[in-house]
Amino acid sequence: MILTALALLLSPPAEPHRFVYLGSGRYAQYADLASLTAEGPGGGRIRVFQVVEPDFRAAGAAYWGGWSWWRFDCGADGLVDRLDFASVREGGAEGPATPDDAPPFTAVEGGDAFEMVVAACNPDDYDIDATTLEEAVRHGREQLAL
Repeated sequence: MILTALALLLSPPAEPHRFVYLGSGRYAQYADLASLTAEGPGGGRIRVFQVVEPDFRAAGAAYWGGWSWWRFDCGADGLVDRLDFASVREGGAEGPATPDDAPPFTAVEGGDAFEMVVAACNPDDYDIDATTLEEAVRHGREQLAL
């Protein structure tokens, strides 16, 4: 107990999220600009959070949604690759990540992946909609209710 408390005190503070709302359909999508990292010329990785409806349950457990890491290219081909998915239970507990082995694809205008690439490649063009997971869930569920 004391060691756990000491470890928490000595841990660096978690960087706040910088969620930008990308749109909604079946889920409300948020790119976390705090996770944005460059990889190679004109591309990078970013984490995207999907918010689910308030009553979403699986195997009796309530969920807020899930995280996915994406690799993207800002070039003319606009290739994207969803790398994984990790569910997030109500309260914020993150389940293990499951790799997504689907091949990279071209993001097409009007799709979730396209909106993610636009935000990742132009982060200064966006206002932050939430800085915590709880705020993103609340905002996302408001958008889903519209």
